[in-house]
Amino acid sequence: MKNFKYLKISNTKKLRYMVNYFQKNLYIIFLPGFMSDIDGKKPQAFKRYAVKKKLGYLAIEYSGHGKSSGNFTKGNITKWSNDAKNSIRKIVKKNKFIIIGSSMGAWIALNQFKHFKKQILGFIGIGSAPEFLDRLMWKKFTKKIKKEIINKGITTITHGDPKFKQKQNQYPITYQLIKDGRKNKVLSRKIKSKIILTMIHGEKDEVVPVSFSKKVIALFPFATKKIVIIKNGDHSLSDTKPLKRIIKELDIIIKNVV
Repeated sequence: MKNFKYLKISNTKKLRYMVNYFQKNLYIIFLPGFMSDIDGKKPQAFKRYAVKKKLGYLAIEYSGHGKSSGNFTKGNITKWSNDAKNSIRKIVKKNKFIIIGSSMGAWIALNQFKHFKKQILGFIGIGSAPEFLDRLMWKKFTKKIKKEIINKGITTITHGDPKFKQKQNQYPITYQLIKDGRKNKVLSRKIKSKIILTMIHGEKDEVVPVSFSKKVIALFPFATKKIVIIKNGDHSLSDTKPLKRIIKELDIIIKNVV
């Protein structure tokens, strides 16, 4: 089912992606989160759904993520947004699509409205985290960590609590990433697209507050919109029950746009 391919962007850059080709059908596009890949349960579930419904599908790994080429520490929101834009242009082309953004992927998705406003018919955010670099990371960093990032250009943060059986992941955070995030502000710019918009957020998300999904909802004055809170849901929402709910919401959108 995985069926991975590589998109050559340049002689030194290639992006791994997963696809279900359809020439003229509606596409589903999945944009993963920060330091995430397309081996997980969510991109696989959306692929199965697309195949079953005979829809196009595209899931991408940004440069420096998963098995795409590039160094993660040289990446930023601008570069990863361009990865998404270039992949959509080359693979989805002029087809209409529903865009799904998980965590940082929702931020990347919001940046796509500048390029594909007429093609985007629906948007699903999963634990949406636009502007998280400044609002959730930088503001919570200690003076010591901030000084280290400014002086050395990089620091490494550890996320995940063993007490809750969470896997501890290490994230290299560069100063250029933080500064680029500030250039990619999206929460002060209204998007006038008349799309169907569903924000899905875990009730017990300890990474990104539910308020971030509410901020995204507020950006779309003309959308048909709603927010879905998954009871006892975490940030990832990759378990069977929340995934079924996400697929259900995706199905509702597709039935209303096809």
